Amino acid sequence: MNIPKGKKIYFASDNHLGAPTPEQSRPREQKFVAWLDEIKEDAAAIFLMGDLFDFWFEYKTVVPKGFTRTLGKLAEISDSGIPIYYFVGNHDLWMNGYFEEELNIPVYHQPKEFTFNSKTFLIGHGDGLGPGDKGYKRMKKVFTNPFSKWLFRWLHPDLGVKLAQYMSVKNKLISGDEDAKFLGEDKEWLVQYCKKKEEEKHRDYYVFGHRHLPLNIDISETSKYINLGDWIGYYTYGVFDGEVLELKEY
Repeated sequence: MNIPKGKKIYFASDNHLGAPTPEQSRPREQKFVAWLDEIKEDAAAIFLMGDLFDFWFEYKTVVPKGFTRTLGKLAEISDSGIPIYYFVGNHDLWMNGYFEEELNIPVYHQPKEFTFNSKTFLIGHGDGLGPGDKGYKRMKKVFTNPFSKWLFRWLHPDLGVKLAQYMSVKNKLISGDEDAKFLGEDKEWLVQYCKKKEEEKHRDYYVFGHRHLPLNIDISETSKYINLGDWIGYYTYGVFDGEVLELKEY
């Protein structure tokens, strides 16, 4: 993709709308919608990097209640012709067609490579990558198992969503609260993942979320790992102007 002059590409991750309660997350949602409303003026594309919701599950005819302001703004931006790309996170990995059908937003379940103005990007949410995160990796296999999803779908939505919301907030393997601090490059499994990928093929930028920490780390002399932080405590996002990717705070 060639970015038109004066346009930019935006990246954001980890809003966890609905946590710890819908009422408490409402001001954060309003702030995020205000940001979307501002960036639509010069956005060439918008990448949402997962965990937009603290829980999301798509039944065949039902989706979780709420998030009307966010979904409406995304629909408005998408309908205006600005492409939006969504990468599922560990809290909203049960997406299954709603964003594509209702919002015209493609959804990705694995990291994907993009090229903007000759700069290469490897983009994903970041969960379950690299040598660590073993507890979550085991849990993710259970969550993504077709039989597990079939069982959950047979719960009444009022019961299923309430149970999942409780687990999402209370279970640290899901929430990631136990490691939301910088561990040093040698212990950051996403850094290790990016270094391994860089050995296989050069990319200019590795962009992920999940860690809830704004990070800008050199992977090599010519490549960087950017973690986008979150919209809970940092309100940080990435912006690429066609030449350089920067982290900024809203």
